[in-house]
Order: sequence, then C-alpha cells, then structure tokens
Amino acid sequence: MARIDDVTGELRRVPRAWLVTGGAGFIGSHLVEALLALGQEVRVLDNFATGSHANLDDVRACAGAAATRLTVLEGDVVDPAVCAQACRGVSVVLHQAALGSVPRSLADPLATHRANVDGFVQLLLAAKDAGVARFVYASSSSVYGDHPELPKVEDRIGRPLSPYAASKLVDEVYARVYQTSFGVESVGLRYFNVFGPRQDPNGPYAAVIPTWVAALLRGQPCTINGDGETSRDFCAVANAVQANLLAALAPKSATGEVYNVAFGVRTTLRELFALLRDGLARERPELAAVEPVLGPFRAGDVRHSLADIAKARTALGYQPTQDVRSGLAEALPWYVARARG
Repeated sequence: MARIDDVTGELRRVPRAWLVTGGAGFIGSHLVEALLALGQEVRVLDNFATGSHANLDDVRACAGAAATRLTVLEGDVVDPAVCAQACRGVSVVLHQAALGSVPRSLADPLATHRANVDGFVQLLLAAKDAGVARFVYASSSSVYGDHPELPKVEDRIGRPLSPYAASKLVDEVYARVYQTSFGVESVGLRYFNVFGPRQDPNGPYAAVIPTWVAALLRGQPCTINGDGETSRDFCAVANAVQANLLAALAPKSATGEVYNVAFGVRTTLRELFALLRDGLARERPELAAVEPVLGPFRAGDVRHSLADIAKARTALGYQPTQDVRSGLAEALPWYVARARG
C-alpha cells in the first residue's frame, strides 16, 4: 500500500510519460493538471466530442511553464492507428475517454458500445503492443445495477440497468482478460458521482450538480427525478485524481482488480439541492427560498448508491480528502465565475 505523498514524491524523482484519454474532459483535465504539476510528460488523446479546448486552455493557464510538457492528439479511441500513436513511448495510460450518461446510452446504445467497449478494447490492444506498464481505467458505480446491498462492495454486483452500465461491466471483464492473457497490468476505478470544476452544465446529459447550479443561477426551476429521497455517494474530483495516481503506481499485487472511488457517505437529492442553493445564496440571497420541482423517476436510474471504500484504502492507500461540502465549496465559485463570464 502506498500513500499519496509517497506517490507524488516518487513521480517528482522519476518522471514518466503518461497518456490521458479524454484529457480534455472533466476528470481527464484534472488528471492532466495534476500530472503537469508533478513534473510529468503528458499526452492527451481526445476526439472533443464531449471534452473541450477550453478545459485544456484552463489547464495550460494553471500549469504555466509546465504546459510545454503537454501534447494533444486529436483522435478517436476506436481508430487503431490513433491508439497505436497515442500509446507509443508511454509508461502509464489513464483511460477516461467514454460516452457517459445513462440516458444517452438508452437513447443511442450503439454509440455507447462503440465508444465504451470497442474503443476500450482497441486502446487495450495498443497498450499491450506498445509495452505500456500500467493501464488505469474509469469504470462506474452503475455496474452494481439492481443489487440492493448498501454499501456497495466490489465483488457483489447485480444486473446492469442500462447500456452504459453494461458497457462499463464489459470493460472490467476485458481488462482482466488482457492482464491474464497478455500481461497488461490494469486497475479499474468505479467512480461514484464525481463532481467539481470543469464539469459541463450544458447539454441534455449533464450531471445533476452542474445542471442545478446553472439553473439556479439563471432563475430556472430545478427538477428532482423522483421523490427527492434517491441518494448518491458524491465524490469530489480531487479524490478521483488521488485514486488514479495511487492506482498508477500501486504494487502489481493490486492490479487486475476494480476499486470503488467515492467518499463513503450518502447524500439524498433533497439534501444536495439544499447544499447547492444555500451555497449560492451567500452571494445571491434571493435564491434562499427556492424549492425544487419533483418529476417522475428516470428510467435506468439506481435508487440508492453508497460505496464501501475499504478495498481501495487497503490495497491502494486511498484516503479521500474532500467530502461533498468541501468539494462544493471549491466547485461553486468556478460555476459562478463561468456564469458571469
């Protein structure tokens, strides 16, 4: 087991070459920023379908002179030649590229499969051929499906409830097979509702936190799907960054596994709305009295989600540093500034 301080110290002493797929996206751009700050060489592969050049511009502004160690390759993970080029000379792959969103997968299951399964296998193959030392990939809490047990434990899952969930479960299977068959060391991270700066509030499939923040700032109603008692284990993006770095340098004995990445506390949607409203009301007092609108439950949604993070603590040294309140305190100023800009 490693501690994050040990890992960051090692990275500063022994720089590596990294590939971050989806590096222009929300989580990916935070990984890129963290790696540049640690003196690493970083290559981004992104097709900019959901990622943005603005995110990378923000990373470069934060990185300063370190931005010279960033290269960007525009392309798609389903393209074998692009994957081969992206993996060439790379020590570690952090695979974040995917088409997220349960509703999107229900509307277009083939597109979800193409990006999340075909692209995943294509990149795994390229990593194998390039001799990549470690392949860390984003899975999802959605793989727990209809399993009723709380908290969610990695080795007990139910039936997937959406094509998105199915695609992430298939990825986990392929990662294990490639490690067993070809020796590609992999670590899967089951993200639980990651949030933070750079999370896109626009589009029909935006996550709930940026969607509600944008609506509150615009004076628009915020709709809760269901009765408001649906709950999630919201995870600040800083915790996801920590998990990726730890997984990248974890001992081989920790590979071939998947780990929950969360804070380990459940928050209902009503509670989340109140936190967002009250946080914004400090600058916009007129928001203090706003109440959410209740709508129908959404197809494919899991009723409750809460992670057991003991496995990640033990095997990776994962110690989440931000709960939902401190994560929102960091994220809300970014959303407010974006709304003003």
